[in-house]
Amino acid sequence: MHILKDSQKFYVGWDVGGWNCDRNPASRDALVILDSARELVGVPWRGNLRNTLNEATSSKILAIKILELCQVKIDLENSFRLLFAIDTPLGFSKAFTDLIVSRVAAGQILSSSANPYLHRETERFLFERGLSPLSPIKDMIGSQATKGIHFLARFAPDLASCGLWTDGRYIQAIEAYPSACKRSACISDMRRPFYENSGGSVPIEKLKARREFYHVDLEDALTCALVGWSFESQPDLLVHPTPAIDQSEGWIFVPCDGLRSLEHA
Repeated sequence: MHILKDSQKFYVGWDVGGWNCDRNPASRDALVILDSARELVGVPWRGNLRNTLNEATSSKILAIKILELCQVKIDLENSFRLLFAIDTPLGFSKAFTDLIVSRVAAGQILSSSANPYLHRETERFLFERGLSPLSPIKDMIGSQATKGIHFLARFAPDLASCGLWTDGRYIQAIEAYPSACKRSACISDMRRPFYENSGGSVPIEKLKARREFYHVDLEDALTCALVGWSFESQPDLLVHPTPAIDQSEGWIFVPCDGLRSLEHA
């Protein structure tokens, strides 16, 4: 069991499973924790976080429970914070919420990727640059999305800035998207130490993950944790929201070098 000493910050990658993912062996919640040196802390975990979310009565208790799941013991005498990078939509589009709450309709509806009900501005931004993010409405990931948003509402309810939620002390959270990292050289380089025989020039997608990452859910959680580390330690590696983005929709933080330019998208 890894024991934390002194005041430290840790980066939790969370690949989100549905509310009842314990019944789905193919897709479950997965957690990977890295420290400020980008080293693996404790043991990656895979299962269903529903009971953990239900049992935690505060952000501090939830943070401790997450660390315990990954076999990380903390010294409560020292301060600690967890930055979660979460692979699920952490918001719905303003057009969709206006439609549901106020019965206010958007304008003409054209292509799927441009449909303001189905996709947030951050997702439309990614579509324009060669990616295909999923919609919680269209692509049947509403269970995962509501689980992530429920987590924010209970344990990180304050919006510090567009795309960054916090409780003000123990927990911060951003949204990540592992599929957006597949073309990213910088994230691939960060992932390489977690794979076997990684010293050569073999592309990362052809390497076998270390045994701790025995399922693709855990590999995605690792990628999320690396995005979380980058958000704080090397923010210039990621694309950040412009002032025009509606803060209620949130933002997906992706590596700059994983996007195609507009003229080639």
